[in-house]
Amino acid sequence: MASFAESSKFIDRHIGPDLAATNQMLEFLNFKSTEELISAVLPKSIATDLDRAKLPEAASEVEVIAELRDRAKLNKSFTSMIGLGYYNTITPAVIKRGVLENPAWYTAYTPYQPEISQGRLETLFLFQTVITDLTGLAISNASMLDEPTAAAEAMGMARRSWNGEDEAPFLVDRDTHPQTIAVIETRALPLGIKIELIDISQPIPRGFGLLISYPGSTGALRNPARAIVEIKEHGGLAIAATDLLALTLLKAPGEWGFDAAVGSAQRFGVPMGFGGPHAGFLAVRTGLERAMPGRLVGESVDAHGARAYRLALQTREQHIRREKATSNICTAQVLLANISALYAMWHGPRGLEAIAEKVHFYTALLISNFKASGYAVVTQSYFDTFTIQTESGTEADSLMSKARSAGINIYLRSSELLSISLDESTTINDLIKLSAALNLKAKSKESLEELQNSIDETFAEDFLRSTPYLTNKIFTSKHSETSMMRYLRSLADKDLALDRTMIPLGSCTMKLNAATEMESITWPEFANLHPFAPADQSEGTRSIITDLQKWLCEITGYDAISLQPNAGSQGEFAGLLAIRKYHLMRGDTARDICLIPSSAHGTNAASAVMAGMRVVVIGCDELGNVDLADLNSKIATHRDALAALMVTYPSTHGVFEEAIGDICAAVHDAGGQVYVDGANLNALVGLAKPGKFGADVSHLNLHKTFCIPHGGGGPGVGPVGVRAHLAPYLPSHPLDVTAGPQSGVGPISGAPFGSAGILNIPWAYIRLMSVEGLKNATAIAILSANYLAKSLNHAYPILYRGKSDLIAHECIIDLRPLTKTSGVTVDDVAKRLMDHGFHAPTVSFPVAGTLMIEPTESEDLVELNRFISAMLSIRAEIQQVIDGVMTIEQSPLRSAPHTAQSLLGEWNHAYSREIGGFPNGLPDKDAEPAEPIDMPNKYWPPVGRIDGVHGDRNLICACPRPEELAIQS
Repeated sequence: MASFAESSKFIDRHIGPDLAATNQMLEFLNFKSTEELISAVLPKSIATDLDRAKLPEAASEVEVIAELRDRAKLNKSFTSMIGLGYYNTITPAVIKRGVLENPAWYTAYTPYQPEISQGRLETLFLFQTVITDLTGLAISNASMLDEPTAAAEAMGMARRSWNGEDEAPFLVDRDTHPQTIAVIETRALPLGIKIELIDISQPIPRGFGLLISYPGSTGALRNPARAIVEIKEHGGLAIAATDLLALTLLKAPGEWGFDAAVGSAQRFGVPMGFGGPHAGFLAVRTGLERAMPGRLVGESVDAHGARAYRLALQTREQHIRREKATSNICTAQVLLANISALYAMWHGPRGLEAIAEKVHFYTALLISNFKASGYAVVTQSYFDTFTIQTESGTEADSLMSKARSAGINIYLRSSELLSISLDESTTINDLIKLSAALNLKAKSKESLEELQNSIDETFAEDFLRSTPYLTNKIFTSKHSETSMMRYLRSLADKDLALDRTMIPLGSCTMKLNAATEMESITWPEFANLHPFAPADQSEGTRSIITDLQKWLCEITGYDAISLQPNAGSQGEFAGLLAIRKYHLMRGDTARDICLIPSSAHGTNAASAVMAGMRVVVIGCDELGNVDLADLNSKIATHRDALAALMVTYPSTHGVFEEAIGDICAAVHDAGGQVYVDGANLNALVGLAKPGKFGADVSHLNLHKTFCIPHGGGGPGVGPVGVRAHLAPYLPSHPLDVTAGPQSGVGPISGAPFGSAGILNIPWAYIRLMSVEGLKNATAIAILSANYLAKSLNHAYPILYRGKSDLIAHECIIDLRPLTKTSGVTVDDVAKRLMDHGFHAPTVSFPVAGTLMIEPTESEDLVELNRFISAMLSIRAEIQQVIDGVMTIEQSPLRSAPHTAQSLLGEWNHAYSREIGGFPNGLPDKDAEPAEPIDMPNKYWPPVGRIDGVHGDRNLICACPRPEELAIQS
């Protein structure tokens, strides 16, 4: 048979520089091959090859899609009536196509640069409005990782707010989802918090907080008023775990007197995805906003007085406060929060109410049928869920089996209790099918209709909502597809994402999220799986999970991987919990010191505190390495208490530290464990394995190294990998024994496998790339970073270098000398890059006054050179300030970014409009002239520089209601 060459391999689609560009960069760096470059930059002591037998051969894109189709067929599409916080929902097609499947939305980064993030900041602002309106509380954050972690974070907030003289327990309503209780218990244990499960119908004991499920996990609606009063009399906070769809009909938590509310926005248009990702939320009353965790979007003004959005009160967060932060949360669930906000806008208040009324009516109708058939329904007041008391465990099992034979899953709550939950997708045919399977009295549409008159009261008038919600006109003006389509386009046009430009954020790895990798996540066979469905219904997804665990073990050198952590920060927490339990099981109860370099990510310190550890900071030397003298001194000081060292490799300073093996050995000799932060794994894949050069545990960022998109600030997946001695202490789950070891630390996420709905993306990436592709991607990432560093070095000093004067996959340019002589700040450079059509590199991390640049392997030479030209143009503008041509206040650097509107208005600047809007005429004198900006494709920032101080001093985090607008006017 004749053979034919492939038109192109995926590796050539993923990696930006072609062979000619690669050779050009190598020649510029005086290397003959990427192998020679890697030999020069990577310490020989850590170099390790991948075992080709343990990774699949590279497949084509067509083959990967076909394999995923086969895996999808292994999943069984049952109707889910399990509930427990996960529900079928209908994602509006206009939102699915316009947001979830649109790279303008899913390839964006966390909106730390707000001027170029106004679109997604606006929808996050609307998300916060949805939450505050429905919960009746003053302020909401811009998403949490899921409902159980939001509840655990609320517990932490309550403890920080506790003014009692002694320790008190955290009280949890018994009628709470089991995974929520379990996650709370996991969080509480290392912090020494006692958890008490209580019946809220009884007198409330003393506690620093009380979580009440409203409605309960069994579906029961119980009046919380007395319990709220009593916990507040004890000085504790009252927290509601609630359901957004239910709140369209039910009295808001804020009206009951709750201090805070948590929950999930999943049923607002986001598929179950076998457990995630979904946006959790946390809303609070006035006075708790500075104690709450998570990102918060606030309204401010720009330099021209125009309204603009930004992240508010950031001094609470881990990247600033480190071990004193309110939480370790970094990546949240922005993409999913935006989908839920747009879902609420698409339906509007009347549409949401209609959905809720249908769900509630069908629930009441089904309850009537069960009662008419002689079953004991123990749920008296309810919204969408009810529980049946059977006469025996045998009867309960029989009902479960009969329902399953009809393609419907219901939930066995205990040996004799069954729960059934309905949702937006439930049809009258579903009720007929279930009724027939269980041989209920009414088995047809006509007979069900006859039961309408026998429906008992569903809940008392006390529970009925009387306050309006979503009253801002934005929620009633986008109901036609044309208007919504155009609104989504207008939002996307305000933002800079990977679909428009390189995002050279150091330590963030903003690489290509290929369409083939993304394609399968919306297929219903994967998207509509309930995380607690029987295992035989999810064989396709489970096979992907098994493959991914096996492949990631080979890539990292670890013996076991848990995919449960749904963010890198949670992977850190899980890894540290494993270390903690390892020491405890060995009887080393005094080991609670975690050594962390001063250059570490803020999440490291925050995670260590959450894991019950004390943080001791290790200094860095003048070359950016861990200061070995300081390390050894502190190991000696804390030898008997040393639990762990957390170190990022290659370091956040962008270098491969030669002494990493010695560092690991020194910690092990003192009885500690080594945690290698996997944030920079994109410089190691295929070249070295943390599990083989001395590390005991790492988390990975699948949303960095393995191509899950950042989504504008989430979702993420942060698997934790461990060596064999730590494997017994990986996360487990109370509702799925296959999710982790029974000796594990408990769940750290709500779903057994975390954000399983997006694991197809890294699976496809590894399947497409295989050994050679992964190694080559890493090599090109390192090559491109060194090319940028050398190209910019004559204009900006590179702060740290490794051996052979080389860097890893990122570099830090030091602006501090230029700031000292010119007054130009890193913020000035970051904002001026927006005029060039670029997202700024990482600002002032890990060193204040610097920029950290990471190009990744996906950017071609044209884009790299465009960035270099922009940076050299900015350097020339800085030189003008130094030379006295103009002051910093007169410079375009200080006025950046320039909006189109500002160029059309009155012009009082010392430079031309062309220089302001098209900064292409001031190349460095030693460089080639900068390429002019492509005028038809020019990106215009929608707002000028935003006033952050104004936003924090005048905190506005939700849309005003009509009556508030009337007062203002």
